[in-house]
Amino acid sequence: MCGRFTQRYTWSEVLHFLRVFGPPRNLQPHYNIAPTMTVDVIRLDKDGKRELAPMRWGLIPAWWAKSLKEIPATFNARAESVADKPMFRDAFRGKRCIIPASGFYEWTGDKGSKQPHLFTASDGSPILAFAGLWDRWRDRAAGEDVLSCTIIVCGANKWMQTYHDRMPVILDEKDFDGWLDGSLGADALKCASESALREWLVSKRINRTGEGDDDPTVLEPLTPVEAS
Repeated sequence: MCGRFTQRYTWSEVLHFLRVFGPPRNLQPHYNIAPTMTVDVIRLDKDGKRELAPMRWGLIPAWWAKSLKEIPATFNARAESVADKPMFRDAFRGKRCIIPASGFYEWTGDKGSKQPHLFTASDGSPILAFAGLWDRWRDRAAGEDVLSCTIIVCGANKWMQTYHDRMPVILDEKDFDGWLDGSLGADALKCASESALREWLVSKRINRTGEGDDDPTVLEPLTPVEAS
């Protein structure tokens, strides 16, 4: 799964890697993003151009008839079932997106002393491109539309299995167009190579939702002694 991640990049980095259109934006970094928070998402606009849009992390399908409080956990969608599962299949057919991330967290250890690990691109790239889905839901109680998204996860590769049995689907740049326009099928949702990521221990402050969200020091590597 992917339950926390970071978005800390500049507009020029997004422009260079993801080829988005639109006026320059002052993007604020976030270091401990949790489900239901607002995240940056890349989708196709009505003219088929890539645009960056803010969305709630945790997909709400357009047909959802209950309240927002009753929506189940939909911040991740399993690659094996995303094309068929009712919560995600409509979005899979017509509302693909890319969720840019600078890194993501997983935990090891006992329940009472979980140790967070940060995973980033092994080549130092500031952005990982997560495969995602989005949808638009009408909140009748509030009288407004809500844009929301989910990150697709796959079975972890052998290297990642040391930390968790699932991991985000990380798209190659050559697959961006095919994913966004729907020409790529579910068979393209495969785990990244074992050399794609690097890892280090970080502060347990991020174990609390929202803690350190605006503090870049939570990403600083810890030694095993400091983490123990």
